[in-house]
Amino acid sequence: MSTTAVDDSRTTPRRWAAVAVLSLSTFLVVTSEMLPIGVLTPMAEGLGISTGATGSSLTVTGLVAAVTAPLVPRLLGGLDRRAVLAVAMVVLALGNALTALASGFAFMVLSRVILGLAMGTVWGMAAAVTTRLVAPRDVALSVSFVIGGVAAASVAGVPLGTMVGDSLGWRAAFTALAVAALVLAAALTVALPRLPRPAASAGDDGPAPALLTPAVAIGLAMVALLVTAHFAAYTYVRPVLEEHSGLAPTAIAPLLLVYGLFGLAGNFLAGATAARRSRLTILTLAGGIALAVALSALSGQTSWVAWVWIALWGAAYGGVSVAGQLWMTRAVPHRVEQIAGLYVGVFTASIALGALLGGVVVEAAGLVLLLWGAAALALVSLLVGVFGPRR
Repeated sequence: MSTTAVDDSRTTPRRWAAVAVLSLSTFLVVTSEMLPIGVLTPMAEGLGISTGATGSSLTVTGLVAAVTAPLVPRLLGGLDRRAVLAVAMVVLALGNALTALASGFAFMVLSRVILGLAMGTVWGMAAAVTTRLVAPRDVALSVSFVIGGVAAASVAGVPLGTMVGDSLGWRAAFTALAVAALVLAAALTVALPRLPRPAASAGDDGPAPALLTPAVAIGLAMVALLVTAHFAAYTYVRPVLEEHSGLAPTAIAPLLLVYGLFGLAGNFLAGATAARRSRLTILTLAGGIALAVALSALSGQTSWVAWVWIALWGAAYGGVSVAGQLWMTRAVPHRVEQIAGLYVGVFTASIALGALLGGVVVEAAGLVLLLWGAAALALVSLLVGVFGPRR
């Protein structure tokens, strides 16, 4: 592909194929970030460190991505976005390969820093790039597909990676991700057209505060609280299932698969409703996450209840990323690259904060207190949405 013009009347199959490759790319970067959740126990044992220290790998990746995502649109200038995305996937492959080779905490941190650079670039640019690939009438749908890759990683990538890790070892799972990243780097080069800096934003040097309308501020606050709550608890979902719910290790992958299936359903449902009512959608998702995490704390050794709360949790969190992204693009439609970078920066910073808080609490006070704290924080997100300004 070498052209950049898009037929305003329709989106060709080849353009949809490019959108699909972008979606797979966001799926892979977020799966790479979150795979330690599914292999937390064996990974900690293999590195010779605590589960809390291993869980902090999400904090490292999230912090680096949080800094990278907002900066990328301002630093790229006229560089071809296709080439930038392809290089970022090669960097992702390097980060995953180094994670597979890690022998201790310091090596793991280095590998996750590299991975964070790739994640911030790909996730931060994906939504803005996809709007340039499709006809105007298909923009909302294409954004839903690309951001759906993020949701699919949260709800399907981790279970699949866990299955590979349980069968072949956690190092094999990260090696597989490295190979997949190289394949997608080549696919991006073939599928995407040349994408220089968007003409509409070439002279856009407006101050960043212009992005922070009341609607954007409330949406970002809700998403930040909700993602922090989610990752504080979900980072330690395997120990919760094994130690608190009393389930055998062989039951973990099927449970995470249930989480994934319900999450995919939640992603598509939230994408459809958020296009019309973003605020109500996020409020509903916040209530679902708060309830699911509270049930996980209450269930104890009643193992069948774990199937209930894991399904509810997946369905609720599965819609967060796409609903939040649609909220942002609807609120600031004229600065899509900038608002996408800001949103991803806040989102990934919240992942980092959640994983960090979860590690601190689980080491100091245990799993049950962690779960109640996360449920309370999700409830705070709900209250911010209910009582915050409407415009």
